[in-house]
Amino acid sequence: MTDFPAPGKLNLFLHVLGRRADGYHDLQTVFRLIDRADRIHIARREDGELRFNGPFGADNLCLRAARLLKEQTSCRLGADIALEKRLPVGGGMGGGSSDAATVLLVLNRLWKLRVAREELV
Repeated sequence: MTDFPAPGKLNLFLHVLGRRADGYHDLQTVFRLIDRADRIHIARREDGELRFNGPFGADNLCLRAARLLKEQTSCRLGADIALEKRLPVGGGMGGGSSDAATVLLVLNRLWKLRVAREELV
């Protein structure tokens, strides 16, 4: 497995602009990345299976992001994903979001999908 940092952040300013139709919120923010990071360990699987080891099981944002990317791209590959939490859960440091974003970026490269970064967001 290859190891990747999922950096935390500290919000210097955060304003909720409103709720979107999909249930998420539009935000205006200014933040600073911090030196602490969760660690994501990922290895490609040829059998198409997604396996996750870490907190929150099937509800973890890492696994949800991987499943969505796989579905949206019809990718036949899979991955072993392990999450090593170093950021506090619910601590406001963006750990879950950063974890999911890191998984998307890494799988896009490992699976050779060539999805534009803007589309991954």
